Amino acid sequence: MTKRVLITGIDGFTGRYLASALETAGHEVHGLVHRMPDGVSLGAATLHQADLADAQRLAQIVGEVRPHWVAHLAAIAFVAHGDVEAMYRVNLLGTRNLLEAMSQAPVSNIESVLIASSANVYGNSTEGMLDENTAPAPANDYAVSKLAMEYLARLYAGRLPIVVTRPFNYTGAGQAESFLIPKIVAHVRQGAAVIELGNLDVARDFSDVRMVVQAYARLLETPAAIGQTLNVCAGRAYTLNEVLQMVRGLSHRDMEVRVNPAFVRKNDVKVLLGNRTKLEACIGGLETIDLTETLKWMIETD
Repeated sequence: MTKRVLITGIDGFTGRYLASALETAGHEVHGLVHRMPDGVSLGAATLHQADLADAQRLAQIVGEVRPHWVAHLAAIAFVAHGDVEAMYRVNLLGTRNLLEAMSQAPVSNIESVLIASSANVYGNSTEGMLDENTAPAPANDYAVSKLAMEYLARLYAGRLPIVVTRPFNYTGAGQAESFLIPKIVAHVRQGAAVIELGNLDVARDFSDVRMVVQAYARLLETPAAIGQTLNVCAGRAYTLNEVLQMVRGLSHRDMEVRVNPAFVRKNDVKVLLGNRTKLEACIGGLETIDLTETLKWMIETD
């Protein structure tokens, strides 16, 4: 059955892929954007311009669209974002405005609200695989803003059918070069002789964005997911050196790696490795795309 879906941050990295997946599945997609995109194709999605700080405009859009499903992806998602106040304003207060708009809608068709949090809420835990029972211990402002957002969402749990996801790191073609893997790929594609990086000893559970949006789409259509908090991950962590070796092998190019102290984060999370048992128990098995396939796709995509 066709659903009306509202995706906040539809013009962002994840939003574009989720919109495409839902359109392909036959759903009517609407997107919330901060500014109307210039020259960015978002398929057949109907776009609505609003700032998450504008509670009145959000209420107007929710009333006009009357969505069945809502995927709240809009956020400041870069851990090292320079404006900390903006991070809390968007990630926490912006989410509250959206939840309030949905909960106060005079006529509501809402069946599922997916809120994207982050595995960064787990902090510097390093022993074994992190599951949803791991105690949160956020190590930076981004993680604190996301954990606060999760607690905020609980206040609306009795009024809205909320699903909270904790995605681990993921990547793919089109991700901003401020993120680690796109930066490495961009340097290789440009034939750079040197790349400057930060912490070389970090290990991350990297997923392909196409797998992540598959999980999101299935969570939206799964009533059993409502009220749950779920990891979205591949279940394997790769060190930065392993990623560099994969890129070298795929591109047949090498470059010197230099550690730039300006890029070393004092509170960087050392290891993030996820357990997705709970997720697959909820929506069924997910096909993991090997990181080498993701890197090949990114290297070859213009």
